[in-house]
Amino acid sequence: MKLKQRVVLLAILLVIFIFTKVFLIDNLDTSAANREDQRAFHRMMTGLRVELAPKLDHTLQSPWEIAAQWVVPREVYPEETPELGAIMHAMATKKIIKADVGYKGTQLKALLILEGGQKVVFKPKRYSRDYVVEGEPYAGYDRHNAEVAAFHLDRILGFRRAPLVVGRFVNLRTEIKPVATEQLLSTFLSAGNNTCFYGKCYYCRETEPACADGDIMEGSVTLWLPDVWPLQKHRHPWGRTYREGKLARWEYDESYCDAVKKTSPYDSGPRLLDIIDTAVFDYLIGNADRHHYESFQDDEGASMLILLDNAKSFGNPLLEERSILAPLYQCCIIRVSTWNRLNYLKNGVLKSALKSAMAHDPISPVLAEPHLDAVDQRLLSVLATVKQCTDQFGMDTVLVEDRMPLSHL
Repeated sequence: MKLKQRVVLLAILLVIFIFTKVFLIDNLDTSAANREDQRAFHRMMTGLRVELAPKLDHTLQSPWEIAAQWVVPREVYPEETPELGAIMHAMATKKIIKADVGYKGTQLKALLILEGGQKVVFKPKRYSRDYVVEGEPYAGYDRHNAEVAAFHLDRILGFRRAPLVVGRFVNLRTEIKPVATEQLLSTFLSAGNNTCFYGKCYYCRETEPACADGDIMEGSVTLWLPDVWPLQKHRHPWGRTYREGKLARWEYDESYCDAVKKTSPYDSGPRLLDIIDTAVFDYLIGNADRHHYESFQDDEGASMLILLDNAKSFGNPLLEERSILAPLYQCCIIRVSTWNRLNYLKNGVLKSALKSAMAHDPISPVLAEPHLDAVDQRLLSVLATVKQCTDQFGMDTVLVEDRMPLSHL
């Protein structure tokens, strides 16, 4: 064989060798990542049911100290949380030592301080479980049970970006009024035999109070994030205008995602993929009201998008507001880990998991059956949207590997 032919043959063999090696390593890496996703899913399912119990084993720390130590830039709580039941029990039962009007916002809430100095946000019940909120997808009062359900969905999806939430019954006359600030107390009134309050917020009105059943009010309690993790507020790039006849740019510009990708913090780091995850999360719960979002301060785009304020969810089980998925179908990217988790939850698994996760909550049943069915149906729409993207652009472009090491020191 001539020298030139040998060189050509060797070059071809070298290319084949390199291609094969790269292909095999890539497949091995992908296979290992998929196996880890599957193991993580099974771990989540095993620890899904959380029984509220007062005992904290093997520690002298308070439940508030443990919850505060869980928080890191990319997680509010870790994957394995044996103390979760004790923390949620404390949230649902600890004595209220102070009650005040809620922080700034449009919806009624109260800021409570529990024994041990822990701040929590209390959102009162406004609707019965089977009430259907008509109108715009962001219409109506906050739904306290939606906060509870959204927290457990966050656990099921493996995001771990939502603050802890649990249902709680409070006696307004004996638990709240004696420790209420003058500002909150001035908003209390009676309607027949029921004690009510209307608080202080943009839409709070004396004519639209939240009323207890007698003195007992059902609500949700959200654990305040530690003060050592100050929040930074951002306008959501896919936010609505909330003005009739005026569309946001993303509502008419199909290339809008290209512009978003050129602006900080979406031009690098995990934030754009967090936006996509959040779109999936919001679509499943029917939340079309995420006009802003929070991250931790001074994060340079590395912080997670924190899933706060999920109460404008589970309003109408018959409504599938596709525009919530705009970040997904306009950018056509999604994390491999998110895609895998969504596929594991097909065929009724999501409904069953969500029902199981919420079974021990004090206000159980948290959701009416039609809302549980709706979550399963919306999941199919999410999967179909991703398939449209992969059909158009290919799996390698759409499915993005983005696994960040998380440290709980």
